[in-house]
Amino acid sequence: MLGLRLGRHIDGFVDAYYGPPELAQQAEREGQIAAEELAAEAHELLGSLGDLGDEQRQRWLTAQLVGLDAVAGRLAGTPVSYVEEISRCYGVEPDPPTEDELVEAHRRLDELLPGDGSIGERYRAWRRERELPTDALLPAAEAIRAELRTRTEALFGVPDGDAVTVELVSNEPWAGFNYYLGGLRSRVVLNTDIPLRPELLPVYVAHEVYPGHHTEHAWKEALLVRGRGYLEESIFLTGTPQSLVAEGIATTALAALGDDAERSCCEILADLGADYDLELVRAVREAEKPIARVWHRAALMLYEEGRDVDEARALVLRWGLRPEAEVDQMLEFLLHPLWRAYAVVYEAGERLVESWTGGDPARYRRLLTEQLTTADLL
Repeated sequence: MLGLRLGRHIDGFVDAYYGPPELAQQAEREGQIAAEELAAEAHELLGSLGDLGDEQRQRWLTAQLVGLDAVAGRLAGTPVSYVEEISRCYGVEPDPPTEDELVEAHRRLDELLPGDGSIGERYRAWRRERELPTDALLPAAEAIRAELRTRTEALFGVPDGDAVTVELVSNEPWAGFNYYLGGLRSRVVLNTDIPLRPELLPVYVAHEVYPGHHTEHAWKEALLVRGRGYLEESIFLTGTPQSLVAEGIATTALAALGDDAERSCCEILADLGADYDLELVRAVREAEKPIARVWHRAALMLYEEGRDVDEARALVLRWGLRPEAEVDQMLEFLLHPLWRAYAVVYEAGERLVESWTGGDPARYRRLLTEQLTTADLL
């Protein structure tokens, strides 16, 4: 109920809900409860959780309530720094790259990328030359989805009766999104505003569907909500450690299927006329990792140092190498009141999950099926 009530104030805060419909109806009838009341409710819940007789569930719910307490307090006007907000909501802190890391990333990309001109020109040209036409996206995504489902079922299992639809959308601040509908069903959308290259399709489909977001939601619905009556799992809340763990699962999803999974996807795409140099793509992907964290630095400039948007934009354009339109769209995400703190969870979640699983499929399956939180992974 606290999550649903906060969702009446913050559009998108409730990422998914498939619990008892009467609770959603009650929250709708209540309208917007004063933020101060919600902050008091969050604080009271955090202090009165009691002993649930399940240590893992206790840790998970406590971590969720710490995040909700932070969100409710900020909504009520309690001063909180950007770093403290991230720490309380997700259990981590921003980790911006050093300039030495960024210089080394550029040096490595300079070695890898073909063509003439500056590193930025060559990087953008290399990405642009392989953009998929919009009408090719859904057939290619469906072929990849079928391949990754087979591999996910073999390694981690998939609940009986799960279902996924994939659609194209536009005018959104993200590249892709999973709308979990309950009943083991997901609606997955890909944003056509952001040019999609063939090597991104396996990454996105793994992230959003198999074995990423959809697989996690479906297993937790089957095992925890239906199997054990843990209704707290029937609501997915953006400003909590639940989201960081989920993004860690999804960001490492393709790698969790093993080295051959992407190779098979590459062969499928080649049959559709959308082949790519897998080894070069992997080398570029590895070199880019520090660059992905330049957004942590941009966020700190905006929210901790009081710098203006133009300065943050200039930093990202210099080191990120992306086209201006893409940088502007990503800045829109970073400036959004819902997503501003969320911007750090992808890289932070990826590193935590990689470290905790160590490539062990059994550990990855635990993430898909158990209530693990940031502190467990640390």
